[in-house]
Amino acid sequence: MASLTLDHVIKRYGHGPRANQVIHGVSATIADGEFVVIVGPSGCGKSTLLRMVAGLEEVSGGEIRIGARVVNSLEPAERDIAMVFQNYALYPHMSVYENMAYGLKIARVPKDEIRTRVEKAAGILELMPFLERKPRQLSGGQRQRVAMGRAIVRQPQVFLFDEPLSNLDAKLRAQTRLEIQKLHRELGITSLFVTHDQVEAMTLAQRMIVMNAGVMEQFGTPEEVYHRPASTFVASFIGAPPMNLLTSAPHVQAGTVLGIRPEHLQIVPQPAAQGWSVQVEAVEMLGAERLVYTRIGSEAMIVRVDEKSGMAPAIGSTLHLAPQADRLHRFDASTGKRL
Repeated sequence: MASLTLDHVIKRYGHGPRANQVIHGVSATIADGEFVVIVGPSGCGKSTLLRMVAGLEEVSGGEIRIGARVVNSLEPAERDIAMVFQNYALYPHMSVYENMAYGLKIARVPKDEIRTRVEKAAGILELMPFLERKPRQLSGGQRQRVAMGRAIVRQPQVFLFDEPLSNLDAKLRAQTRLEIQKLHRELGITSLFVTHDQVEAMTLAQRMIVMNAGVMEQFGTPEEVYHRPASTFVASFIGAPPMNLLTSAPHVQAGTVLGIRPEHLQIVPQPAAQGWSVQVEAVEMLGAERLVYTRIGSEAMIVRVDEKSGMAPAIGSTLHLAPQADRLHRFDASTGKRL
């Protein structure tokens, strides 16, 4: 195992004045054994960053180090990494055992060691009953576990996951997230995991890199990113529903964007001195809670209401909202950065 360091990493396509830069100087140090998630919307550069670590994309500037080694110029096979893709890329004519063993066989690992490694990985991933099956006989979740097992037997210094859960349905995604957490606890291998799903990011990450248009907006624990977002982008991207961002509502200072999460707004019986009176536009029932969609002038505001409160506002009615004063966030209106 080893640490992974990104030191002002840049990626551009083309040369000269027409070059298109897509990664803008990303720097982050991932500790030995740490599980870090790169999250962001489509096209933000997260997979490009991962592919540079893997050696599948050339680095245009900066350094990537695995342990003490600079790996910029090394081929993927020389980097001691293992990668799991969103498409399982299993050999359909091979059994589960053969799929997991194939890379070791090519590397001329002794047969007894291959069997030991494969059976250990299969035990961790609960694949022992399926070792003689072909991929077509497996569910999507089982195929993804085989792909992870193939990576485990390599015993790499770094695991790279490129949206490995995207092809699974919601229930299987939740199950496989738990399996990945268990896997990391047992193996403790440095891991970099790419996803566009902020729920995946929040549940899996020890720390997370939030990307936006090739820029690292924030690098921190899920708690830090959620409770102290570094920018309006992070505030609006992390959280479901996202943070309310107000620019023209009463009590919002000029030049400042005021942020408040839906769960930090309280419905009160009469107008609050530092609150807002809003019109109810829609109510969404989500089992143990309700989301109330409201508007004040041109500003939209979402309120999260606990189902136990019995509060079910009527469409078109007026609500009086009071924010928790210690949960307000302020951002510079021109830069979007946290104040």
